[in-house]
Parts: sequence; C-alpha cells; structure tokens
Amino acid sequence: MRDDSLLTNIIKSLRPRQWIKNLLIFAGLIFSQNLFNIHMVSETVLAFFIFCIVSGAIYILNDIIDLPFDRINPLKAKRPLASGKLSVTCAKLTVSVLIPLSLLGAYLLNLRFFIVVLSYIVLQVLYSFYLKNIPILDIFSISFGSVLRVIAGTVVINVSISSWLLICTILLALLLALSKRRYELTVFDEDARSKRKVLGEYTPYLLDQMISVVTSSVLITYSLYTMSQETVERFGNRYLVVTVPFVLYGIFRYLYLIYRKGLGDSPEGIFLLDRPLLIDIVLWIISVLLVIYLL
Repeated sequence: MRDDSLLTNIIKSLRPRQWIKNLLIFAGLIFSQNLFNIHMVSETVLAFFIFCIVSGAIYILNDIIDLPFDRINPLKAKRPLASGKLSVTCAKLTVSVLIPLSLLGAYLLNLRFFIVVLSYIVLQVLYSFYLKNIPILDIFSISFGSVLRVIAGTVVINVSISSWLLICTILLALLLALSKRRYELTVFDEDARSKRKVLGEYTPYLLDQMISVVTSSVLITYSLYTMSQETVERFGNRYLVVTVPFVLYGIFRYLYLIYRKGLGDSPEGIFLLDRPLLIDIVLWIISVLLVIYLL
C-alpha cells in the first residue's frame, strides 16, 4: 500500500464530512455577541479544530469496535477499515496518537475546555464499549455529545449561553439520533440486526412516537427561547421570533426526507446535499445574525 493511499484512507476514516457537527462550538461565540472579537474568534477556531481531531479519532475507535458489524452493513462496508484498505494496527496507532495530541492541545488552550474534551472522550468511549447496547441510553449518549460541543464553545471563551439553547441542542440531537436508528431498523436485514442487539429493542412504531415527541418539543422550546424575557433583554429586541419559521421548515423538510425519501443514515449528508434544507439553514443563520448584531 502506497503512503499517499494510506494517508487518504486515514483521512477518510476520520470522517471529515461529520465534522460539521463541531460547528456547534461556534454557538457560544455567536449568541454571546462576540462574533467580532478577534481573540475569542481565534480561540473558538482552535477549539473547533481540536474537536475535529478528537472526534475523528473517536470515529476510528468506533470503527475498530464495530468492525464485524460494519463488514455486513451495505453502506459501512465501504469504509477503509471494513473494506480492508486500512489495517486495524494502523487504525489503533492513529487513535493512540490523535487522542493524546488533542488532549494536549485542549490543555494548552484552556483548562475548562480540556475538562470538556476529556468528558467527551470518556462519554464516547463508554458509548462505543457499553452504552450503544442499552436502549434509550444509546440515543441520549449521542445527543449529550452535541451538548458538550456547545459547552466547549462557551468555556473556551468564558461566556455563558442560554439554557434554552442547550435544551434545543439536546432535542435536535435526539431527533437526528432517533432518525438514524429508524433508518437502521428499516433497512438492515435480520442478520444485521442480530449483530447489533440494541436494534432488536426498538420498533418503527416506538421510534416514530419518540420522533414525534422530540419534534414537537424542539419547536416549542426554540419558540419559547426566542420570546423569553431573558432573550429580549440580552439582544435588546423581540425580533428573534422571526427565525422560528426557518426552524419549522427545516424540521419538516428533514422529516420529509427521512419518511418519504428513505434517508436518515447520515444527517450531516442530508444537511450538505439537500438544497432546500441547506438554503433554509443558511437563511436561518443570516436572520439570526441580523437580529443579534444589527437590529
């Protein structure tokens, strides 16, 4: 195997496309109204890259643990480890280098940020070895990873963020995780389900009920956040409520894609490749920035 091919397969195993989740780190910077503070921006960018490194290493670790299952998964079988393009030894070496490197970078950047990164690693290791096999807790473990990203973005620049937004993050992450479980349950055959026992604990009806509850909750929570007195006092206006239709459309579009188009295995792929949803997200971001910084 050539060196460039080895490097390419390592990079693919780090799953750069999924690094879009790490953009949650910028929530603290944006909603604390410090987007034009150069020092805070630089620290947040560094935190983002550190989280990209550590999350990439965790993805490889998860691939190592899930190797038998991934080899029979029609989609995951194409990954470098499952396809044999990347050896297990090389994958383990990559993880053993990247995780200490990311922890060192986090420690040098900010002690509190280091604690959050360490907590993220512990959570993901517990998920990979244990929590992923426990129904309900497997879903919550995934969502807490998103919350830790938001918290990381606040502690690295020493700002606070509304508890409303943290709840919205949990609920939205739950929606994505539930949608992925539903996709796995409806697409994989009985042999694949038997190798991932947690899938046997769910039914499409149960997941649909959970998705319904979470969808309603995230819409209500975000709407209440935009209208809360805390939000009005922080931003000095009541106009954040105009961003609610974008959130409403985004969630409805996502539900349309998972129920009518059979998507859901890769939420980050949906966000990047579905043009209407991508346009909606961009418009939401623009409207939020206008309300927070210009009105």
